[in-house]
Amino acid sequence: MTMTPLTAERPQLALDPEQARRIFRQVLAASRSEETEAIIHSTISELTRFANNAIHQNVAERTLSLSVRTVSGGRTARASTNRLDEASVRAVVARAEALAERQEPDPELLPMAEAQSYSAVAREIAATTALTPQDRAATVAEMVAIAERERMTAAGIMANSHSAFSILNSRGLEAHYRETSAEYSVTMLAADSSGWAKGNAPDVRQLDPVGGARRAMEKARLSAHPIEIPPGRYTVVLEPAAVLDLLGFLFWDFGGLAVLDQRSCLTGRVGTQLFGTNITVVDDVYHPLQSGAPFDGEGVPRQRVPLIENGVVRGLVFARPSAARAQREKPELNARPTGHGFPLPNEYGEAPMNIVMAGGDGDGEALIAGVSRGILVTRLWYIREVDPYRKILTGMTRDGTFLIENGQLTRGVRNFRFNQSVIEMLRQVERLGRAVRASGEESFDMVVPPLLVRDFNFTEVTKF
Repeated sequence: MTMTPLTAERPQLALDPEQARRIFRQVLAASRSEETEAIIHSTISELTRFANNAIHQNVAERTLSLSVRTVSGGRTARASTNRLDEASVRAVVARAEALAERQEPDPELLPMAEAQSYSAVAREIAATTALTPQDRAATVAEMVAIAERERMTAAGIMANSHSAFSILNSRGLEAHYRETSAEYSVTMLAADSSGWAKGNAPDVRQLDPVGGARRAMEKARLSAHPIEIPPGRYTVVLEPAAVLDLLGFLFWDFGGLAVLDQRSCLTGRVGTQLFGTNITVVDDVYHPLQSGAPFDGEGVPRQRVPLIENGVVRGLVFARPSAARAQREKPELNARPTGHGFPLPNEYGEAPMNIVMAGGDGDGEALIAGVSRGILVTRLWYIREVDPYRKILTGMTRDGTFLIENGQLTRGVRNFRFNQSVIEMLRQVERLGRAVRASGEESFDMVVPPLLVRDFNFTEVTKF
């Protein structure tokens, strides 16, 4: 891994498929094992960071990694390196083989996956890779100007990256994926209030960081001199960033291994009506607002999987090993590999990483208009799990918490701590807005709507 100032020549793009094949040929030449797998990952990341209304950091980071898994006699292990010269490639293969020799044979170890077919996704966008330090600085200057006009202080980032991910194995599997990403985050600070906005997309042209800065400024301005209201159960409008950071704690439970090991809140609940009838969620890497590779950590094609259908827990995601185990132990799950596994060996199994929640009509303002008295929540932070089976979470509101009266935002309010079951929350959703690609701070990006929820449980008022 290297970091260079952005005044230097801009880095080249991430590795292409032919470069990955060349590295894999070296891996195979060095391997003495029955089966060999290589995961090759490279990323070029560029970032402009600002605080106190000034840019204070411009960096570029280039990462290269090779991860090798070998199998012999039912024993498997993995070793990794960030050096790709010939001697280092031979050394990492030798380490993987030495580690595998020290393992106990795994009678349930499956052969590596054979060659697969993949659906194409186009998420490598030239406009994003072409973004220069000067482009990012110009955008930051516009964001900072908004803060200065309002006598506020702005902080945040503007970043772009290009990454490549390849999986190849000795059974003929070969999978390559290349993606770009652009991201901004901005916090506006006033004397006793703040506002926040964030966005991420493969195509920088789909982002509006200056518009995000205006929204953050407006929230800081409108929430000045916040009042204190008592904790309790309120009707709330959760903006998409708040929704996804709560849901992120739920969807790890949709992994098949978690259910088989009885550490999922869905244990014994698959096929039951657990949520409100207006809740429908799928995992769909092919959705136009999603990102990520169309294959998993073993190179198995990702499938679109219905997770919740009209409130019913409809499906789980499976890696190859967990699907095979479920077929033996719980045939009623009708398990099959869905392409959601992580690189082997691992103790996590799998998880849905491309959440798409069906929404309704209108935006957050339309939901606010229907509330006689309630709370608007911009985002949440410092979220922790209290009860894993009831999925009770605790955390705090932040950067734009407002009192709603007669369909209008009337005052900023001091932030709350909450204790809320996500399962209960998804039973109490009265209306859903239009689903959008959203970014938060506690979970991965999702496509989710704003939600109007009754009886959301705020337990304490914070001191700010």
